[in-house]
Amino acid sequence: MRQKDLVVFGVCVAAFGWLAFGPGALEGFISLTAQYPFGMSFLKFAILATLGECIALRITTGVYNRPGFGVLPKAVIWGFLGMGIKIAFTVYGAGTFKLLNEMGLLSGAPTTFGAKLLMSFSISVLINVLFAPVLMITHKLTDLHIAKTGGTLRSLCSKPDVASLFCSIDWNSMWSFVLKKTIPFFWIPAHTVTFMLPAHFQVVFAAALGIALGVILAFAGLRAKKA
Repeated sequence: MRQKDLVVFGVCVAAFGWLAFGPGALEGFISLTAQYPFGMSFLKFAILATLGECIALRITTGVYNRPGFGVLPKAVIWGFLGMGIKIAFTVYGAGTFKLLNEMGLLSGAPTTFGAKLLMSFSISVLINVLFAPVLMITHKLTDLHIAKTGGTLRSLCSKPDVASLFCSIDWNSMWSFVLKKTIPFFWIPAHTVTFMLPAHFQVVFAAALGIALGVILAFAGLRAKKA
């Protein structure tokens, strides 16, 4: 490990340690999330998912940042994607509950472990099959646009050539790794666990998954470029 790795690791441990054990820190975080759900979702993913991309870059190239990488525009894009994820969690959570009740698989709010597991697994399957592919492809398009504009904040103000960006996606990597492998083997189990947890633990766990999301998507793209 280099000195920068130790610094990054130390900051992450300190931040999560303070959140978990700091007097009133977790309660304050939960309160802010309840009061400003979309603002907190923006900040959470802007920081953590971008950190995930920086970690993926470090794994594949040996540095956390480089010219053209575009940390700031990536953070802004991840913030808005985080707000979309918050909307999806709300819509699919409520919709799946109504669906399972209409199908006769649930009778009212789930109270037993089996009913909660069914509910959590069902939300996870629906959100990852119907929403996650759109999110992942959208992220890839924005990532390519940021790279094409030199990683500057100008990328947020310039109009992307969506047709050209679609053609430049490595669809073999997108399908065979990002969609075909990570959704069934990582995201569906991970989000099943997420929805099984109490609400305040869901916030912390979702934050940790934000890092994993950035690492997985960025690593897939970077690996394809090196191939």
